[in-house]
Amino acid sequence: FTEEKLGQAEKTELDAHLENLLSKAECTKLWTEKIMKQTEVLLQPNPNARIEEFVYEKLDRKAPSRMNNPELLGQYMIDAGNEFGPGTAYGNALIKCGETQKRIGAADRELIQTSAINFLTPLRNFIEGDYKTITKERKLLQNKRLDLDAAKTRLKKAKVAEARAASEQEVRITQSEFDRQAEITRLLLEGISSTHAHHLRCLNDFVEAQMTYYAQCYQYMLDLQKQLGSFPSTFLSNNNQSSTTPVQSVSTPSVLASASASLPSVSNSVVTSGLSELKSSSGSRKARVLYDYDAANSSELSLLADEVITVYSIPGMDSDWLMGERGNQKGKVPITYLELLN
Repeated sequence: FTEEKLGQAEKTELDAHLENLLSKAECTKLWTEKIMKQTEVLLQPNPNARIEEFVYEKLDRKAPSRMNNPELLGQYMIDAGNEFGPGTAYGNALIKCGETQKRIGAADRELIQTSAINFLTPLRNFIEGDYKTITKERKLLQNKRLDLDAAKTRLKKAKVAEARAASEQEVRITQSEFDRQAEITRLLLEGISSTHAHHLRCLNDFVEAQMTYYAQCYQYMLDLQKQLGSFPSTFLSNNNQSSTTPVQSVSTPSVLASASASLPSVSNSVVTSGLSELKSSSGSRKARVLYDYDAANSSELSLLADEVITVYSIPGMDSDWLMGERGNQKGKVPITYLELLN
């Protein structure tokens, strides 16, 4: 081997087909390791958590179960919502958001588990199993080739007929062993094609797991958006209103146009004969709340979507507002958030 490196000895070259197979195997091993490691980073971005899981795996023990980031955020939101009061608009919204975050966390946990079984494990099995076998047989092939080349060198240097005959016999034996080992190595390397096919199926499983995960997350957020009601939050955030500025003071034409366009047709039914009748009389009516509403100041009443409150009019009151009552709580409420009940 040293003489080969110094360029003083001839080297038996492997055939082109075997060289191509070796190159393909090395390339497969290199990219499989990179894909596997980056997938682990994608599924678990926290390096400390990855190290902990690796240690527990080597110790053949189960890692302690901990809340992931979405689940932790969800728990904080739920705790905050309960602290602020589930009856308040903000507290109720926090609880709803927290429950959705926890569902996303559960979906995330399921993605990690499915991907580990169907994608990462087969890749790791190739690196730690099949490729180790290939490496072992390849080293044996290297040793057999060196034995063959050493025997060929001794044959060239043999001058006595008896020594020459012994060297020829050694060359025949080492050549036979080298050919046999080359065939074993070739058969193992040709299995790389079936490894690619297997990894392709595993990749499809990984894509399917991701598709399921993102579809679940999208559905969860869609449901949450419907629960929260998009109009009030959009209306307020687009105008950067301070907590002390009542909503009715906003007069930007484009904002009012977009806000009114987003309201369902039921809001038109509010500004009808029923409303006119309520305004002109001194009586009260029941009304269903269409959207969550956060009170801008102490004179207003916070609302939760789908709750039923009592409303009535006060002489001289702004035409866009009514007085609302819920138990002992009382305050102004915007009529666009209400549907009068018969």
